[in-house]
Amino acid sequence: MFPAASLLTVLLLALSITGSPIEIPNSPITLPIVKRLITPGGTGNVLLQRDKTRIAALRHPSTRGHASSTPVETDDVAYYIAAVGVGSPPTTYNLIVDTGSSNTWIGASTTYKVTRTSSRTGQPVEVDYGSGSFSGMEYLDTVTLGSGLTITNQSIGVATSSSGFTGVDGVLGIGPADLTESTLQNLPTTAIPTVTDKLYNEYTIPHRVVGVFFEPSTSKTDIKGALTFGGADTTKYTGDIAYTHVTTTKPASTYWGIDESITYGSTTIMSSTSGIVDTGTNFIFLATDAFNKYQTETGAILDKATGCLTVTSAKYAALKNLDFHIGKETYSLTPNAQIWPRSLNSQIGGRKDIIYLIVSDFGAPSGQGFDFVNGYPFLQRFYSVFDSSNSRIGFAKTSFTDATTN
Repeated sequence: MFPAASLLTVLLLALSITGSPIEIPNSPITLPIVKRLITPGGTGNVLLQRDKTRIAALRHPSTRGHASSTPVETDDVAYYIAAVGVGSPPTTYNLIVDTGSSNTWIGASTTYKVTRTSSRTGQPVEVDYGSGSFSGMEYLDTVTLGSGLTITNQSIGVATSSSGFTGVDGVLGIGPADLTESTLQNLPTTAIPTVTDKLYNEYTIPHRVVGVFFEPSTSKTDIKGALTFGGADTTKYTGDIAYTHVTTTKPASTYWGIDESITYGSTTIMSSTSGIVDTGTNFIFLATDAFNKYQTETGAILDKATGCLTVTSAKYAALKNLDFHIGKETYSLTPNAQIWPRSLNSQIGGRKDIIYLIVSDFGAPSGQGFDFVNGYPFLQRFYSVFDSSNSRIGFAKTSFTDATTN
């Protein structure tokens, strides 16, 4: 599912904070992560289809604590993968870094090795991700992130069965802790402390904050970003971080959800509504009515082979900014930021001479409390901070906000 191609990234894990309370000028502990993709000769844009399947599950969070009765296997997937140690001595597992879920689990590929720090709780655990699922047993064990950053008695799921995770070992969930409710099958109202919660509770980090930086992807070998536990890495963004509170509108409030409106040039394509910010989604997704307005304004044509909107070179030259109005700030995706990296067109089953847009339709009208997903294309242009302590999300510009690399 993954090993055919990779994009290297860096995961920065912070032990201490200096300067302002949630800013870390130096992050001395690093953990390499790999963005992996496999395309086993299939046709079409399986990345897009996988995203749509995931979003359908996210929009109905009540089903996420139950493993899917029909296995969902995806042939073409891109994720940021972290090498995480479990046990003492630790065994290394390659885990997907996911803000859209909160359980940490292993065993999809590499078998869990019981060590002296392993403790079986006897609790069965299940999570359905839409694009995959796992079921197994809960253990408490030591988790190691980088050199010397350890978490004792961290709850982990150990899979006895899984689907949709070929080529990786599981998930490192950094979403809100409430997402773990209903995943322990005998304790459906019990929330499991996340990795971030445990780091904070053990006084390893001073704040329940995770900073995320992704550089735009333009090749299969570039170093791509950093994840910082405990604060924001000031070397990864420019200017100030502006924060907005997590939305109170359900179901977006279940995740890292925010309120925003979107304009294309001077045209409003989506009035203020709720949606989520998600590291597990490869595109920007809008409710159908907003997507239709975007398509009309850009003059794009839907390509049946990939499922993506396409524009001619002339229409690309005429594209306007796509502006996300969040709180008091505006975050602009430039025309270049609105297109899929042309050097990676083959990843979506596309042709090298076609310009594809990264805005897609998730297939439901607006007004249902979950009207957009700001995925990789947004996160690759803006530094993001997920602050559990204050129930807020922050964004700042980076040196790649206005890049023309796509």
